[in-house]
Amino acid sequence: MSPNPVSPGSSRPAAVVNEEIRALWRDTRVRLSAEGRARLERLYVEWAAAVRAEVVEAA
Repeated sequence: MSPNPVSPGSSRPAAVVNEEIRALWRDTRVRLSAEGRARLERLYVEWAAAVRAEVVEAA
C-alpha cells in the first residue's frame, strides 16, 4: 500500500507533489525499482489533478 494514499476529491498542492517527484529523481544515475516507478506514476496522476484543480480555482 502507498505511504501517501490519495483519496478522490482531496488533493495536495501541485508544488508539494512536485517536490516528491523531484525527490525520486535526485540522483539520475539511480534506476527506480518497480515500486518506485509505480509510485512515480501515481504521483504524476496526483500532480496532474492538482494542477487542474488549481487552474479551475484561479478561473
